[in-house]
Amino acid sequence: MDRAYFVSGIDTDVGKTVATGMMARWLAGKGVDAITFKLVQTGNCGFSEDIAVHRAICGGVRFPEDEAGLTAPQIFKFPSSPMLAASLEGRTVDLDAITSAAEKVIARHGVTLVESAGGMDVPLAGDTLSSDYAAARGWPLVLVTCGRLGSINHTLLSIEAALRRGMRVAGVVHNWCAKADPVIDEDAVETVRRRLRAWGCPPAVVRMPRIDFGGALPDIDFSEIFA
Repeated sequence: MDRAYFVSGIDTDVGKTVATGMMARWLAGKGVDAITFKLVQTGNCGFSEDIAVHRAICGGVRFPEDEAGLTAPQIFKFPSSPMLAASLEGRTVDLDAITSAAEKVIARHGVTLVESAGGMDVPLAGDTLSSDYAAARGWPLVLVTCGRLGSINHTLLSIEAALRRGMRVAGVVHNWCAKADPVIDEDAVETVRRRLRAWGCPPAVVRMPRIDFGGALPDIDFSEIFA
């Protein structure tokens, strides 16, 4: 098991925040000292709603790193790409601040799940995309997708983008989607498994059911990804 994983998605609102929280919950249930980290948070002011969701899924316990601002070191008000959100405030995304915070968090915990802002190739700063930043640090990718129409294309392109950068693909989380046709949904899972095998990656695709926050959270086995 690696010390850090990069959790990204094929698109905005594909469910990577909930997936990240559920993976952290599963790891903690296996006795792993796991924590989550938000690469850049947009659409918030002074706090990270994504970190708050992670903590709620994991039982509401907060970490000292949360209080110190280390788990969400860059927060911007406008809900957009980090680079655009920062520019609207007359700022730039401080990659050095992100790196410093990430290194401290990763050093203190067994596993850190780094949730991206948006998808793989969202602009961070200058010519640096989120995938560039994660690849430079050797973080394996966990890609969150779903079975809606068009998702196979976005999923395979995202995996190819990771492989071109030399990233290891740890696995895929296939999220529940209300708009997914059952036939398309099943085909998407099997197609992604086949392509992962063809590209020399573990065929790890974990299905995640609908999460009802009004009831008990389901037990999802993520061992395929973290094997």
